[in-house]
Amino acid sequence: MRLTRARVAGWLTVCALVVVAAAVGSACIGATRVSPLDAVAWLLGRHEGGDPTAYEIVVRQRVPRTVLGLLVGLGLGVAGAALQAILRNPLADPYVLGISTGSALGAVLAMTLGLRLAWGPFRGVELCALAGAGAVMLLLYRLARRKSEFSMQSLLLCGVTIALVGSSAILLMRYLAEPRLLVVMDRWMMGGLSVVGYDEVLGLLPLLVPGVLMILWRSSALNQLALGEELAMGRGVDVEAVQRWVFCAASLVTAGVVAMAGPIGFVGLIVPHVVRRALGPDHRLLVPASGLVAGAFLVLCDTVARVVIAPTELPVGVVTALVGGPVFVYVLLKRGR
Repeated sequence: MRLTRARVAGWLTVCALVVVAAAVGSACIGATRVSPLDAVAWLLGRHEGGDPTAYEIVVRQRVPRTVLGLLVGLGLGVAGAALQAILRNPLADPYVLGISTGSALGAVLAMTLGLRLAWGPFRGVELCALAGAGAVMLLLYRLARRKSEFSMQSLLLCGVTIALVGSSAILLMRYLAEPRLLVVMDRWMMGGLSVVGYDEVLGLLPLLVPGVLMILWRSSALNQLALGEELAMGRGVDVEAVQRWVFCAASLVTAGVVAMAGPIGFVGLIVPHVVRRALGPDHRLLVPASGLVAGAFLVLCDTVARVVIAPTELPVGVVTALVGGPVFVYVLLKRGR
């Protein structure tokens, strides 16, 4: 089916409505139940005589958490769809290149050393996580260069190798760390959206916005790359430039997401798969739809994490793994048939 502007607008509107529904549900559902009307009234500043405790829960805790979840999911969905296109590998996701491992290594190092740095919305753990992700990005870029070519196969192999080495370094630091730090490290490694206020959101936006916009700008070229590099070059696409820019953009988004929320797996892997099966392979629709659906999916998973064993919360990364793993196996088995 030919992709028209009306079809793109229609499907993106549907995805946006799903996002709104997930966000409203996340703001209302929890250990303390709040009606949707009260939640909307509080957000608009028109609620009078309401429970101040419930107001504090909704406005100061659930809404920032929901916004962060939407942004993190958006980044993972967009980056996952883009990396699957340039690597032409359906198993690729934002963490396959080892950037998340570099970020996690930096965060664990900050916890081990007890660094108390702060810069704007970034604390010591976030700063070291960003530094670790940036170091891996630069290392990958240098290792993947072969003469004057940008080799995606080398990039993938280098990323897997760096991830293995980084994971070993994390295990070594955990072994040497004080026992009281192990719980903190483990909770961060499982990923989470537990925030109060908007510091994490403000810290994520400078990395998320330019990265997502760059990928959206290159979405037409991704359609050509998905058919093969030689065919794309024959149609006038600067393959190396597209690969380089999309890689940098996806890496930037992944670095910001992991620094602010920790490694949250499967979102950037399964959501583009599901959206591709439902809406088709055209990246002009696939990329933004994957971002919106991934944002809604992560918010729903976080809502489940908050209520399934309330008042105790599960890390959202555990829920995405429990949901995403079986779904991904089902998709693979269905494709095999």
